Amino acid sequence: FYFTSGPGEKAPKGYLLYMGKDKHENEELIKYAWPEDVWFHVDKESSAHVYIRLPRGIHETGPTWYKEIPENVVEECCQLVKANSIKGNKMDNVSVVFTPASNLKKTQGMDTGQVGFHNQNLVFKAKIETRKNEIVNRVSSAFRCPAPVFARKSQYRQSGLNYQRCDFL
Repeated sequence: FYFTSGPGEKAPKGYLLYMGKDKHENEELIKYAWPEDVWFHVDKESSAHVYIRLPRGIHETGPTWYKEIPENVVEECCQLVKANSIKGNKMDNVSVVFTPASNLKKTQGMDTGQVGFHNQNLVFKAKIETRKNEIVNRVSSAFRCPAPVFARKSQYRQSGLNYQRCDFL
């Protein structure tokens, strides 16, 4: 699923958010994530994987590039993973972890959709006290397209073609 976040200084039309709703979609997202994507997940519980796509190359601007994500957009991503977690949705004071997608580690023997981290120091936490339906409903209403083509978007990016023109990116 693709959504558009609220606007930010570097993305006045909003950031692209995308989400896997089950372990198979999550596995596809892991496989085709870009270096500047940031991954969100309810800590220690099953949940959707939500990614925010930041401007290309931002991850190369220094070690604190992820701090440029506006707080409202971080909260939107956190609310989406909380709302799409069977246990997390029913709990208060849920921790959500987020990290650059390039920090996700997939090793042999891991279950479908399961990940680890290359560097624990690049894993950050946000505390979500309660579900905020107004945020979940607003972001969900910005739904863009149901069938992303992850392999094709990666091919566009790697080939240097003008991927900005492609709606599915």
